[in-house]
Amino acid sequence: MKPPWQRILLVMVLLLAVNSAYVYFFPPEPAEPTAQIAYSFFKQQLREGRVAEVTLQGEELFGHFIEEMELGADQLKTPASRAVQSYLKFKTRLPPVDDPGLLPMLEEQQVRVEARPAQDSSLWASILISLLPWVLIIGVWWYIITRMRQQGGMGGDLMRKIGQSGAQLYSRQKSRVTFEEVAGLAEAKQELQEIIAFLKDPSKFARLGGKVPRGVLLVGPPGTGKTLMARAVAGEAEVPFYSISASQFIEMFVGVGASRVRDLFRNAKKNAPSIIFVDELDAVGRARGTGLGGGNDEREQTLNQLLSELDGFEVHDEVIVLAATNRPDVLDAALLRPGRFDRQVVIERPDWRDRVKILQVHTRKMPLAADVDLESIAKGTPGMVGADLQSLVNEAALIAAREDAEQVDMQHMERAKDRQLMGMERKLFLSEYEKRITAVHEGGHALVAKCLPNTDPVHKVTIIPRGQALGLTQQLPEDDRYHYQRSYLLGRITVMLGGRAAEKLFFGEFSTGAQNDLKQAMNLAEKMVCQWGMSERLGPVSYPRGEEHPFLGRKLASEKTFSEKTAWIIDQEIEKLVAIAAQCAAAIVKENQEVLDELADLLLQEETLERERFEAFLTERSAKCPEDGCAAICAARPAGRSKDTGTTEEQ
Repeated sequence: MKPPWQRILLVMVLLLAVNSAYVYFFPPEPAEPTAQIAYSFFKQQLREGRVAEVTLQGEELFGHFIEEMELGADQLKTPASRAVQSYLKFKTRLPPVDDPGLLPMLEEQQVRVEARPAQDSSLWASILISLLPWVLIIGVWWYIITRMRQQGGMGGDLMRKIGQSGAQLYSRQKSRVTFEEVAGLAEAKQELQEIIAFLKDPSKFARLGGKVPRGVLLVGPPGTGKTLMARAVAGEAEVPFYSISASQFIEMFVGVGASRVRDLFRNAKKNAPSIIFVDELDAVGRARGTGLGGGNDEREQTLNQLLSELDGFEVHDEVIVLAATNRPDVLDAALLRPGRFDRQVVIERPDWRDRVKILQVHTRKMPLAADVDLESIAKGTPGMVGADLQSLVNEAALIAAREDAEQVDMQHMERAKDRQLMGMERKLFLSEYEKRITAVHEGGHALVAKCLPNTDPVHKVTIIPRGQALGLTQQLPEDDRYHYQRSYLLGRITVMLGGRAAEKLFFGEFSTGAQNDLKQAMNLAEKMVCQWGMSERLGPVSYPRGEEHPFLGRKLASEKTFSEKTAWIIDQEIEKLVAIAAQCAAAIVKENQEVLDELADLLLQEETLERERFEAFLTERSAKCPEDGCAAICAARPAGRSKDTGTTEEQ
C-alpha cells in the first residue's frame, strides 16, 4: 500500500491532468486583436472621421475604429506578421510634448472620450501581497510533506503522534525521592509500601488469595504532599512508573483523550508490572451528565475510556493506577467504586509533631544557629502544610541572605513566620490619632482574649500595618485542635468583637476597622447555628446554609430545605449569639478600661508586643472577666476537665 503522501501527490497530478484536458477541449475564446499604430497615423484617421471612441490612460491612448480596417505591416508599429489583417481596436503612445489640438479635434469629430488614471506600480505590489499567503501556505504544506516523507509517512503517523499519551517514564535512577524525604504521613506510607511490595513479589499475596487494589486515590488539601508521595513511590518502586497530568488527556480534537488513555495503558501493560500516576484527576474525572462545570463530550469520552481501562473486559492486575486530587467531591461515582479506585488514602494537614519533622527535612542543608527551636516554630504554625513550611524556611533563608548573615537564626524564622501568617509589613503613614485608634482596637482584642477562659493564648500584638490590615492580634493554640466546643467558639466571636467594643468605649463611636472582624464573627455564628446544632431553640438539626463547598457542577444553587419561618428563626439565633458575644466584649473592656488604656499606650511606644512581653505586662495588673454580662462565656469550664471530679475526659 502506498504511503499517504504519495496518494496525495497522485490526486494532485490527476487534478492537473483533468484541468489541462478541459482547457484543451474547451479552449477560451481568443481575445480581439489590437493594432499598435503610430500617433501620426492615429491623427490621420481621426481627421478622416474613422475613430469612434478613445480612452486616455497616462501616456497611452486606446480606441475603436468605426469599422474594421485592414492594416498591413507598414501601417503597424509592431507588426505581428507581414499579412494584411483586420483590426477594430487600436492603441498608441502619446507624444511627450502636449498636443493642444488633440481634444478640440476629438470634439469636432464627435468622438467619445474617456479618461482613466495611469496604472500605478503599487498595483503589482498589492497583487504580490495578495499572493504571499498562498505562497506561504504552499511552502508550509510542501515542508510538512517533505518531513513526513523523511519520517516514513504523513497522515497516519501524524495522528499517531497526536494520540500518544505523552506520559513521562521514571525509574529509581531518575527519581531520587524516597519515603525518607517525606516527613510524617505514616499511614499513607504504609498503604503505598504494601502496593510496592506486591509489585516486587506478587506471589506473596497471591498464594493466600489476596489481590492488591487496582487503584489508589490520594486525597487531601493542596500542598499536603500528594505529588511528593507519588514521586517517592517512583523512587521506591523497582518497576516502570508512568506520570501524567489529567489535563493532558483533553484536546480540541474529539477522541484524542480516549486515544491517549488507551496508549498510556497499552505502554504500561507492555512493561507490567508497572504504576501509572495521574495527577489532578478531577480535570477529567468529574461527574458525567451534569451539563455544568465545564462538562463536554470530549471529557466524558475520555472518562469512559479511563473507566474501561481501570476495570473493563480485559484484566490487568499488574498495572496499578495511582491518582491524586483535592476535589474528591466532584469525581464520578463510577471512579470510586471497588475494582477501580479501591482505596482512598487521606493525606491531611500535619499536626505540630509532623510539622517538626517536615521542618527538619527542609533545614537539613541550611546552616542554623543554636537558638533555632523547630518545635516552637511548628507549634506556632497551626494549619500549615508542607508547602507552606517549605516556603517559610525559604523566606527565612532569603531574609538572612539580605542581611549578609552567616547562619539562619530564630529571629529570621520568626520574621518569616510573621510574613506567612500576617502578611508583608507595609510602610504606611498614619496620623497619631489613627495610630491611637489602631492601638485601642488591637488592645481590645488582646485583653478580651486574655480575660476569657478556654481561648487560645495571645502570641503577638502589633500595630504595624501588614497585608491589608492596619494592625493584628495573633492567637496560636498550644496544641492542634480537632474538637471545638460551644464555649470556645463563643469566646472566639467575643475576641473578634473586642476591638470594636474598645473603640466604642474610648472614642464613643465605631470605625471601619472592624469590617473583617464582623464578617468572620457572622460566618462563625452561622456555622454554629446551621451546621453544628449549637442553637438551643433550633436543636440538633443541620441546615444547608453557610456551607463552604465549591461549585460542583451539579446544581447552580443549593436547594432550600427549610421554610421561611425557620429561616427567620435562624437569623434570630445568629443575631442572638453575636449579641451575647458583643455584650461580653463590652463588659470586659469596660471592667478593665484602665488596663486597656495602659496597654494602648504601651503599643504606641513599642508597636509590637510578643507573648512574653504581653504576659509580663498583664501580670502586674488585675485584668478579669466580669460576671455581669459574661456569665455564658466566662463561666465555661476548661476544655478536657470533668466538672464534678476534675479528671480528664476521654473523647
